[in-house]
Amino acid sequence: MPHRIIFSDIDGTLLNAERELSQFTISEIKRIKNKIPVILISSRMPSAMVHLQEELNITNQPIICYNGGLILVDKKPIHSTQIPLSVLEELNEFNTGTKFHISVYQDDDWFVPEMDFWAHREMQNTKVTPTVKLTKEVINLWKPQHKGAHKIMCMGAEEEIDKAFLFLEKKYGKILHLYRSKPTYIEIAHKSISKLTAIEMLLNTHFKISLSDTVAFGDNYNDIAMIKAAGIGVAVANAKQETLKIADVVTLSGKEDGVATYIKNNI
Repeated sequence: MPHRIIFSDIDGTLLNAERELSQFTISEIKRIKNKIPVILISSRMPSAMVHLQEELNITNQPIICYNGGLILVDKKPIHSTQIPLSVLEELNEFNTGTKFHISVYQDDDWFVPEMDFWAHREMQNTKVTPTVKLTKEVINLWKPQHKGAHKIMCMGAEEEIDKAFLFLEKKYGKILHLYRSKPTYIEIAHKSISKLTAIEMLLNTHFKISLSDTVAFGDNYNDIAMIKAAGIGVAVANAKQETLKIADVVTLSGKEDGVATYIKNNI
């Protein structure tokens, strides 16, 4: 069985009900980490992933952030794909007539317009504190530096997020990946990247391991491509129906240590 390298999603997959790593998960990954690389792959920013690497004692391994928008090896970027700043400008203009939160991410920076309900919720989930700066100020900061966003996240009442989704889909559907992780969320990334493209890049340039020798764990829509392509694609039991359908294996739910259970029984 192809168990030469492991790629695991974080939220909904690797973490328990407290959104933390269980001792079982920590012990199982520590048991195998010296013979099988374990790579975290997430829509999170780097600092929201590194503390998990530290707990697992895998800080020597690369991390794939922003659903493949940023790949770090030895804490340095080997790949970066950003959303054009013009998208953020137009989204911010559109939001003057609506009322939703816009979080903006670039490298290890996270900007929020205010510390509202949504900012506090994400801060609690990721254990990272954002920088408060109006979106217009972020645009003005980045423009002379020719920077874009690795991720934009819109959060708010479902009807407002519906409006934002329709606007973005109509205007930028050809260049953006719009992911409704929840009815009140839109996670925005560049359409050219995905978790699978990031995995393929790391395998080819860093590990020299075939995709058929990988194991990938996930739960959500943005995990489908990598689970389908991996040598063994494993869905946790709480995964979306579409994810469960294409998985080679279904393990216990994330809250029940599904990843650790699979590792214990198979590796």
